[in-house]
Amino acid sequence: MADSQTRGARSVPTLTRADLADELHQTIGLSRAESADLVEQVLDSIGAALLEGGNVKLSSFGSFMLRKKGLRVGRNPKTGVEVPIQPRTVLTFRPSQQFRQKINS
Repeated sequence: MADSQTRGARSVPTLTRADLADELHQTIGLSRAESADLVEQVLDSIGAALLEGGNVKLSSFGSFMLRKKGLRVGRNPKTGVEVPIQPRTVLTFRPSQQFRQKINS
């Protein structure tokens, strides 16, 4: 795995598209090009479903959901001036119960 992020005193690797394609190549035996194409197709399908306003549920892993946030008032921390924050849609991830248990064990 190429990149890493620092969390506290230890380094946590970042999983990339290339890592996923390489894992497919090694595990299933697809060519590198076929593996990369398959990863792209899966990610494109997930992205398309979210762009259409749907949710994506991956059993035993979790769910990606779109959530609409309404107009709200924020505050500039330096000046204390109130500023309206426009409505927007945010992407959230909720891990499955099984995945949560794995993380916490």
